[in-house]
Amino acid sequence: MSVYDFQVKEVDGSQKSLADYEGKVLLIVNTATGCGFTPQYEGLQKLYDTYQKSGFEVLDFPCNQFGHQAPGSNEEIVEFCQLNYNTTFETFAKIDVNGENQSPLYKYMKETQGGLLNNAIKWNFTKFLVDRQGNVVKRYSSQTEPEKIALDIEKLLA
Repeated sequence: MSVYDFQVKEVDGSQKSLADYEGKVLLIVNTATGCGFTPQYEGLQKLYDTYQKSGFEVLDFPCNQFGHQAPGSNEEIVEFCQLNYNTTFETFAKIDVNGENQSPLYKYMKETQGGLLNNAIKWNFTKFLVDRQGNVVKRYSSQTEPEKIALDIEKLLA
């Protein structure tokens, strides 16, 4: 099993297969527009700008589970990110990353990489790095700034 086995919901409600990203290095992030970590969008965009031509993608999954910090509609979140941080990577529909209604993708990634509190995501901007074969290879906390992931991305792209 790999992340390529999952389908996710796009902003418009349609389903997208993560198999569409096969052969690429992925950074999968649960985000929020009203969080203390929201400025990390800038670093995520810089990573995307730097490595996208080499086969790197950022997959943005807004999540409103932590302090209701992603309160807008899917469209409002995309607009906020594009206007305030000039994001060009793909933002998907809001999801739950913990609990009864958690995304199957996040359930899989948490089981693969573990973590504290029964594998629970602790806050927004938790990041998962995925290799070109769809394997989750590393989990980063919210406090890990995107630029600190660059060397790990470069190793996977090499």
